[in-house]
Amino acid sequence: MNESGKLYIVATPIGNLEDITFRALRILKESSLIAAEDTRQTKKLLNHYDIATPTVSYFEHNRFTRLPQIIDHLNTGKDIAVVTDAGTPGISDPAYKLIRAALEIGSWVEAIPGASASITALVASGLPTDRFIFEGFLPHKKGRKSKLKRLTSIDATIIFYESPKRIIRTLKDILEYIGDRPAVIGRELTKIHEEMIRGKVSDLLSYFNQHTPRGEFVIMIGKDDPNVYF
Repeated sequence: MNESGKLYIVATPIGNLEDITFRALRILKESSLIAAEDTRQTKKLLNHYDIATPTVSYFEHNRFTRLPQIIDHLNTGKDIAVVTDAGTPGISDPAYKLIRAALEIGSWVEAIPGASASITALVASGLPTDRFIFEGFLPHKKGRKSKLKRLTSIDATIIFYESPKRIIRTLKDILEYIGDRPAVIGRELTKIHEEMIRGKVSDLLSYFNQHTPRGEFVIMIGKDDPNVYF
């Protein structure tokens, strides 16, 4: 291993700013640079904890130009922390590409554990947690139908992320291709308007047809088991 800097994968709060570890705060203070999915969002956290570490943006649409710059920084022997907008980096964002590039130059990569929306929602859902599969965001077009059909045979709780603009469409597709299973939606987790909505898929669809969807959503679909219906 060469003398390149360390890359820290730092989990940050998904809403409530108190949900961050002492270790994460120390790493953010001690790193020479923070690579953030959205520097404006990260600045809110840094300002709250009086952290003055410089930030640079690193997200899906600038990763090809930004990644070499970050690797060059590591090659000078300086440590970098990478954060996402909220939660744990590397889940539904391009952090894993940066991690692979850092490993290729011999950098030490270390995860600083913390909040994750999918796990937070799952443990509060009341759905089985002995086996689960995280699917992230469904494709908007190509591959959407085939992916949902493949999931019908999965004997596990299925977790999706979704935006307010597509939540109704996604619930309709889940109902059509996976079925009217027990389901839970976590909305605005750890925030003031946090909500857990439980029922069957059809119940949740009916709910959002009557209530304007707001916030970010974690959708959890349970096994096809009559014993776990709410």
